[in-house]
Amino acid sequence: MTSPLRETNLRKLNGGHFAVFVAGAGINGAVSAAALAARGVDTAIVDAGDFAGETSSQSSNLAWGGIKYLENREIGLVWNLCASRNRLMRAYPSTVKEARFLAAVPKGFRWPRFMLYAGALVYWLFGRFATRAPSYLSLRSLIRREPVLRADATTGGMEYSDCYLYDNDARFVFNFVRDAMDSGAIAANYVRVTDADRVDGVWHIDLRNEETGETFRCTSDVFVNACGPEVDSLNQLSEQSTKHHHVFSKGIHLIVDRVTETKRILTSFASDGRLYFAIPMGNRTCIGTTDTRVESWETVVTEEDRQFVLDNANHLLNLAEPLTRDDIISERCGVRPLVVASGDATGDWLELSRKHAIDVDSARAHLSIFGGKLTDCLNVGDEVCEHVAELGVSLSQPEGAWYGEAGDEARREFMRQAALMALDAFTHPNSTEPLTERFWRRYGANAIGMLERIRENPERAEPLMNNTDYLRCEVEYTGRREMVTRLEDFLRRRSKITMVVREEEIISAPGLHEACRLLFGERASEKLQEYIDRHTSLDIDAKGIIGDAPQTGTD
Repeated sequence: MTSPLRETNLRKLNGGHFAVFVAGAGINGAVSAAALAARGVDTAIVDAGDFAGETSSQSSNLAWGGIKYLENREIGLVWNLCASRNRLMRAYPSTVKEARFLAAVPKGFRWPRFMLYAGALVYWLFGRFATRAPSYLSLRSLIRREPVLRADATTGGMEYSDCYLYDNDARFVFNFVRDAMDSGAIAANYVRVTDADRVDGVWHIDLRNEETGETFRCTSDVFVNACGPEVDSLNQLSEQSTKHHHVFSKGIHLIVDRVTETKRILTSFASDGRLYFAIPMGNRTCIGTTDTRVESWETVVTEEDRQFVLDNANHLLNLAEPLTRDDIISERCGVRPLVVASGDATGDWLELSRKHAIDVDSARAHLSIFGGKLTDCLNVGDEVCEHVAELGVSLSQPEGAWYGEAGDEARREFMRQAALMALDAFTHPNSTEPLTERFWRRYGANAIGMLERIRENPERAEPLMNNTDYLRCEVEYTGRREMVTRLEDFLRRRSKITMVVREEEIISAPGLHEACRLLFGERASEKLQEYIDRHTSLDIDAKGIIGDAPQTGTD
């Protein structure tokens, strides 16, 4: 079994004509497709890998206003990012949540502590007072609020507010793809653009199904290149010149067991002077990040990277035992595409911000989206729509906002039905939130249908994998609606299982084998073996684990 939704969309792509074709389904491409489709534009979006498969699944999971850019006096950028952050908070109250950041100022830092506090006050002002006010903390007050911080490494600090994503970044991005499809867009993952030519006012786009090798073609009036770090490569392929290009900074994060019971995000400055975080992730903590210039977007975590993060964590935190390589549960590694003007030698690249730029070639009806931050994603969607309209594509006015959670009426109905069936009683003991809150955040109004499936068969409310809180009905829903093509799509991007559970525990979990059956049917053994071969060093025969007979659990 392959994803029926993907197969249907591939058939529609083959030979189809679209008003707008979007290449790349990271955050920039996903919001572009969602915004266009909501305005009635016939839209297609593809990605050579999975949705949010690269940069958009390797962030710090923060939706913040860019406080660090104040140091570079990028006043306009911070003002606009704070407005964008507030917009996300209002639109996605279940997902984009305020969090308190506890900042420890290291001894000998380049700025005195009162100057950093003054910056936090300015940041609060720029944020239109939408969050709690910052606090100035003496060393004693800082350690009292967070005893895990090392008193000998700091002079005191401050506490201020910003936002984070309760679920992982890739899940947030995928929901925009889902919104685009709900509005009529055609989307498919693992479809690569192999060539694109504009002939007689129409884009002719050659595509390859990366799962089968099949090639086919579609056409469009407008082409949007939203390939993130690969924007420049695709532009070379289509012979498109632009005003901007990318340089790359590599960032990594390490996931370890929870280092503190408090829910604050701990931050300080690493040995190279850059911001450094310890971010709660339920029973885990995400620590990082590095900021290393690299020539290519294809990067890996090096031993030097790991040691840098571990050394800075041990310098910041007063732990019973120092963190070592053995404490690492999982790793994240990705590049930040930074925008520079073509021909710019970049000078001090560390001062480059995460602003975005959209280059428009009106003569060829082509858009290229460079850089950007998740925080600013809604603005990217709106700007793409404005540019597309200027190119002659007709856009309708949506009845409401093209983004955001389902309305209050749908939420009240979901909560009413969930209460009647006592859904929260099924909450996993290790979960950090009630099941009703998690269902609504992840699935929105679609969660109402999942309640019906649980009523049909209460076994669908059983946890499917140890050390995770995913229920059988969620995996069934994912298989039907979320275009899972490879096992890592589910484990890493539709969920965050591989970030919080060790590799060997995942592979040995009986629930994983059942999840494979639900997601892939008769191809379960093949897909599990594919995952093992790509992502682990374990010598395991998946067919021997799962067996030959296809099973579909409660379906």
